[in-house]
Amino acid sequence: MFAEKGYASTSVQEIVDAAGVTKGAMYHYFGAKDDLLYEIYHRLLAMQMSRLERIADGPGGPEERLRAAALDVLETSFLHLDDFTVFWRSMHMLSATRQQAVRAERRRYHERFRGLVEEGQRAGAFRTEPPADLAVHFFFGAVHQIPTWYHAGGRLKAEAIAAHYVDLFLDGLRGTAADR
Repeated sequence: MFAEKGYASTSVQEIVDAAGVTKGAMYHYFGAKDDLLYEIYHRLLAMQMSRLERIADGPGGPEERLRAAALDVLETSFLHLDDFTVFWRSMHMLSATRQQAVRAERRRYHERFRGLVEEGQRAGAFRTEPPADLAVHFFFGAVHQIPTWYHAGGRLKAEAIAAHYVDLFLDGLRGTAADR
């Protein structure tokens, strides 16, 4: 409902009606509507972080693991598109404390992801310019725009978009042999 109507336009009554529970039951698990919004962010970030850690600590060279991590964040974002959409459209509606918590979780994710880029730079798989943090911001800036234009019934399927995004990202990191 938050993805369709927006957080501010969705009432608690609509939520409990859709869930088939009473307001009392909802408030037993969630102290406020804000708690539901935070849970969407936390659940998505926690799932993606767990997957990133497995990929980053897994087998393969830095480029192979970075490719897998980049594909994973895109695939899980498409798979959980409603949550992803709510994440980017409504985060500003969280309390300041909750916004800080979400930003801290997101920062941990980006730092771990950046570590894969830096590892590839040290190994000579990627050029060292641009800096790893700029490359990661560029990639995630593009990823975060997906909810503004993607439609499941569109010409390109999610898998193809993910593959194109990753190829563009890695091609930019690789540059030419003279760049490394």
